[in-house]
Amino acid sequence: MVAHLLRLKLALLRNGLRRSPWQLVGMAFAGLYALGLVGTLVVVLVLLRTADVELAHTAIVLGGAAAVLGWAIIPVVASATDMTLDPARFTTFAIPMRQMLAGLALAGLVGIPGLATLLVALATVVTWSRGFLPAVAALAGALLGVLTCVVAAKVVTTATASVAASRRFKDVSAVAFMVPLVLMGPIVAGVGRGISASAEFLPEFARTLSWTPLGAPWALAGDLAAGRPGPAALKLLVSLATLGVLAWCWKMLLQRALVTPPYSGGGKRKGGRLGLLGVLPATPTGAVMARSLTYWLRDPRYSGSLVVIPLLPVLLVFQGAQTGDYASLAMLAPLSAFILAWSISADVSYDNTAFALHVATGVRGVADRLGRALACCAFALPVVLVFAVGHSALTGDWSALPGQLGLSLGVLFTGLGLSSVVSARYTVAVPLPGDSPFKKPPGNVGQTLAVQFGGLLVLFILVLPQAALLVAGLVTGDPLFGWINLAGGTALGLALFVLGVRLGGKWLEARGPELLAQVGVNR
Repeated sequence: MVAHLLRLKLALLRNGLRRSPWQLVGMAFAGLYALGLVGTLVVVLVLLRTADVELAHTAIVLGGAAAVLGWAIIPVVASATDMTLDPARFTTFAIPMRQMLAGLALAGLVGIPGLATLLVALATVVTWSRGFLPAVAALAGALLGVLTCVVAAKVVTTATASVAASRRFKDVSAVAFMVPLVLMGPIVAGVGRGISASAEFLPEFARTLSWTPLGAPWALAGDLAAGRPGPAALKLLVSLATLGVLAWCWKMLLQRALVTPPYSGGGKRKGGRLGLLGVLPATPTGAVMARSLTYWLRDPRYSGSLVVIPLLPVLLVFQGAQTGDYASLAMLAPLSAFILAWSISADVSYDNTAFALHVATGVRGVADRLGRALACCAFALPVVLVFAVGHSALTGDWSALPGQLGLSLGVLFTGLGLSSVVSARYTVAVPLPGDSPFKKPPGNVGQTLAVQFGGLLVLFILVLPQAALLVAGLVTGDPLFGWINLAGGTALGLALFVLGVRLGGKWLEARGPELLAQVGVNR
């Protein structure tokens, strides 16, 4: 049965790659990235063979503890990923529990994360090949550590299965996962500075961590190499006890999951509450705007853009701190305007089959385009104004405010008009409703890239007048250029916004059934 589960895992993986060539391409890129990372870590571990015992012990214990912690945390925040061997799918099969545990645990190693972790862990044997006993202890510690990673991940995913099955948890975890992703640069730099500043603290921290379930299996060989067989034996017991407790917890949770699988159905809700539909005007434009605002607030594919915006000042301040020049903060308002305006360029694609509501009700194309644009503008306009005024207040240069506002508002209104045209003319492959924002479905990648980069080029050309006036004001120091930019740039942006809404509305009315057929393919 264990071999059968492994064959099933491999068959599911193979069939998933056969279903779409783009999924195979994505798997190949992920494999190349993992291969580069694994290769780097293996080289480091080989070089540590000639390093001081204390240094090698510290590096391996800290790295191994981070791996165990990552395997326990990442399955929670990445709950929207596909679980090919979900225990709930075996509820109708009378598989012995011991064989199921062994099969699911070994199947957890089938895949890029499992193989990468196993290869790096086995490379520690080379690090401790300074003697027979340390090498054997390194092999035992590597196997115990990898099994602890896999079983810990299974315990976490099984324990949180009922929570992770809920739509609200998926939405919140997907959006929360974007925060460290966007701040990856400052986080890595901060950790690097912290490590360099606390070089004397790390060995003591590693020694303490080696007595915990996170670091015990990775410290066995280091203790033997340092002539400490007693602590090594005790840490072996800690490692075995940790794996045993985790396996027992997983068995109990799995037995419960097989009897009562997680239920993700909706609860009872009272009718009569229209939400934003009862607040905004009872017109086609108002209804579309209310529907779009609801998406912005509740759909992580939209709200992810709102999470990125407050993090932009952090990134720009971090960049300024690295170079000593904070001039890039002047681009905060225009950059935010661009990101928010261009976020609705795939609005129809995000609707998916729900776009049938717009086609069936016969809503006018102008009302559809205007409602979606106004919904985005409800968030974007206050953000752009606050960032522009905040930059002038921070620097004390109020003379630059008119020019910056003219460029920012021009980018916002022009981008909304252009997005209204693009989303009515082209559809792209986007995450399905209810999926993680990071789950990219297979589709026409070439067309997607062409549409996105072509639209960005057109937007850059359209905002050249506002950008030229801003540069002229900065070069000459004449505030008149800033006021001309504020008036002329805003007026030009509004004119292009109206033109884009009208043109996009005409295309939407002419191509409504065709758009519905195109988005219906991505299901």
